[in-house]
Amino acid sequence: MGLNTDTAAKLRKLAADESLSDTALLNRSLMLSVKWITQLWVNTLVNESVAIRAGVFEGMKYVVNAAEGALLPRLVGTYERELAPHLRAFAEEGLDHVVDIGCAEGYYAVGLARLMPTTTINAFDIDETARRRCGILARANDVADRVLIGEAFHGEDFERFRGSKVLVFIDAEGFEDDILRPDLYPALTGFNLIVETHPLMRPGVTERLIERFSPTHDIVQIDQGIEKADMPDVLAKSSHLEMVLATWEWRARPTPWLAMRPKSRASGA
Repeated sequence: MGLNTDTAAKLRKLAADESLSDTALLNRSLMLSVKWITQLWVNTLVNESVAIRAGVFEGMKYVVNAAEGALLPRLVGTYERELAPHLRAFAEEGLDHVVDIGCAEGYYAVGLARLMPTTTINAFDIDETARRRCGILARANDVADRVLIGEAFHGEDFERFRGSKVLVFIDAEGFEDDILRPDLYPALTGFNLIVETHPLMRPGVTERLIERFSPTHDIVQIDQGIEKADMPDVLAKSSHLEMVLATWEWRARPTPWLAMRPKSRASGA
C-alpha cells in the first residue's frame, strides 16, 4: 500500500469513528495529514541526495531513519539549529571527548564527529536498534573509528572522563533529571554540558538543573523558536505552508536546552 493510499485509508477510518469528539477528530486528522506531506518531501529529497543540505552538519550522509521522527528538518538542515552557535564554539575549543547520552540513531554523535575531527565521541543508548543505526551512520560518514557506541550509561561512568576536556550532550527523555547530579557525581562540575530538558515528563526539571549547576557553571537557556530558514531549491518553490512544515520537529511541548560551562573555564581561568 502506497503512502497516499495508506494515509487516505487512515483518514477514512478516523472519520468513521463516532467515539471521537470533533476536536479529537480534527487534531488526529491534522497530524496524519502533516506527516503525509512531510514524508512526501522526505522521499523527494532522498531521491536527490541523502546529504544534509545546510546547517552545522551540512554534508553529513543521513542514511538512516530518525529514531523519533522529524526526518525532514534534519535533511533540510534546520533541526534544533538554535544549538549551532554553541556546538561550533565547543568545536573550536579542541575537546578530548563528547559523551552523548541518548544518542538515538546518531544524528549528534556522527555530526559532532565530523564537526570535531580530533575528538572521540562516546555514544550511549539503551535501545539496540538505535545503536545499530548509529553504527551504520558512523560508517557511512567515515567516522566509525571515533564513534564508540555503548549501551546504558551510569552516573559513575562520568569519573572515567575526569581531567579531560569534555562535552556531555544529553537528550534522554527525562533521564537528565536522574543522572545530572553533581552532588553524587562530582566530575560533572568540570564538564561542559548541553542538555535537552523535558518538563512534560519531569515537571520542574529545567529549574532543578539550573539550581544544581549554577554554583559551578555559567548557564544559558536555549528555547526553540521559529525563524526564516533557507530551503533546498526544490522546497523553495513549494507553498509557504509546505516550507513551514519542513521545519516542524514533532514536539508536543517546549523542551528547553541548557548550555553550561564551568565558571573557571568561561572566565578564561
